[in-house]
Amino acid sequence: MQRRDLLKASTLLAAFTGLPALRWLAVSEAQAATPDAGRPFRFDELIATSRRLASEPYRDSSEALPPTLAQMQPQAFNAIHYDPAQSLWHGLDRGLDVEFFHVGMGFRQPVRMYRIDPASQTAREVHFDPHLFSYADSGVDTRQLTGDYGFAGFRIYPQASRQHNDIVAFLGASYFRAVDSTGQYGLSARGLAIDTFGPGPEEFPNFTAFWFEEPVAGRSRMVVYALLDSPSASGAYRFDIDCEHGQVVMDIDAHLHARKDIHQIGICPMTSMYSCGTDDRATCDTFHPQIHDSDRLSMWRGNGEWICRPLSNPPKVQFNSFTDENPRGFGLVQTDHRFDSYQDTVDRYDRRPSLWAAPTTAWGEGAINLMELPTTGETLDNVVAFWTPKEPLRAGQARHFGYRLTWSALPPVAPSLARVGATRSGLGDFTEGWAPGEHYPSQWARRFAIDFVGGPLAALPATAAIEPVIIAGRGQIRDPQVLALPSEEAGFRVLFDWYPEGDSTDPVNMRCYIRSGADQATLSETWLYQYFPPPANQRRHA
Repeated sequence: MQRRDLLKASTLLAAFTGLPALRWLAVSEAQAATPDAGRPFRFDELIATSRRLASEPYRDSSEALPPTLAQMQPQAFNAIHYDPAQSLWHGLDRGLDVEFFHVGMGFRQPVRMYRIDPASQTAREVHFDPHLFSYADSGVDTRQLTGDYGFAGFRIYPQASRQHNDIVAFLGASYFRAVDSTGQYGLSARGLAIDTFGPGPEEFPNFTAFWFEEPVAGRSRMVVYALLDSPSASGAYRFDIDCEHGQVVMDIDAHLHARKDIHQIGICPMTSMYSCGTDDRATCDTFHPQIHDSDRLSMWRGNGEWICRPLSNPPKVQFNSFTDENPRGFGLVQTDHRFDSYQDTVDRYDRRPSLWAAPTTAWGEGAINLMELPTTGETLDNVVAFWTPKEPLRAGQARHFGYRLTWSALPPVAPSLARVGATRSGLGDFTEGWAPGEHYPSQWARRFAIDFVGGPLAALPATAAIEPVIIAGRGQIRDPQVLALPSEEAGFRVLFDWYPEGDSTDPVNMRCYIRSGADQATLSETWLYQYFPPPANQRRHA
């Protein structure tokens, strides 16, 4: 539970950009490992720097900030603003621009920023200076700001935006976020995850330096390079960021070097929040029907199979691993963008983007891993998904991973089969239209309703012969039914009851898809679900 304690301690920082502020790890020789001001910059040299760092002992270089920064409260920290007249490309006709985040509070790790001159290809450092910021209502004593503290991160925004509304932000360890056309932040991505679920505490690598290529005039596209470092690994990253079509697409080139053996490495990690949804209302004691940044893990396996795994707010930490070879993509997806589904006028969960990852290099054998933590609120990210290669990363080894991240309302790809539209759950073992209770002869069961919509179902009549294929890891499946949905989008609902065989509260894994009753042709993606039965003394109808 070290991760939960860490997240709980950092929630006060989330208001600054909506990004979680996490435990700060040191950077080994951050300034020595990066090019000097005016030095020619090349990505292959950055890769070599990462390799050299991994061969040397890791040393903590986090800063001891002056009291006016170290002791400040969140409200004061949020009152510090970057001067837009000091933006990276102020006064130039560029589609995108960059501003930097101040260090302070838990943001103690210096992140070095470099601007690459397009003519000479030399990198010159942008040094911290109090004159770059407005401290208006922050209460910061600028007389104490006598050093070069670096920056905490950066944000990218359209130069034409008068409000300077950012569309990409990197802040906190190796965390970053982007928006779609709604301009609403949601889930996060990370550069690397280490030991997310293992025998020891999770390790949070830091991006320690960034290099910025100047965007082409009038284009909303730019390239950013990054150096990552942690006690276990170092890495060199290239981000090709395209913000031109109402979504953000990042082509990422990651070169990793292990400083020591890594128990569990997470490639392309993404982090989200799930409090409650349509399948389990017991964890959502508010007037909001649903509360989540994402509602499912979607996977397009290497063999072409599409899988929908609805997210949950489990009673205890759960870790699931889905083995695969050269997956075609995976993502944490927010499928429901209707305001009525959330009734939230503040956080606007109906506007949260989905995040889809597609490998651009061969990833080989491994697994898509999913960790879910219990949560009682909506301020903590409690869902993590990432790829773990089958072969572990040993000290002295290097790996290269290429992938594309797309931040959009829905993933850029979708199955040609029917997809899972919604998952619902409630009390079972009674006839629909009748109410369960003490006068109704029954035993305890749980009823599930899975809506499959779209794809080939659009061409089928409501009377079509459709067969559900339902499997449960234990217990009994009874009374399966298929009912046509009277909705605008053609679809069918699968209903079934699950009956326990014993008092165990261990999670039950379920699987369901539909096929044609005539030729047994598969009609839908595969629904995977993990159900947590209540204790025996809580299994009541009345």
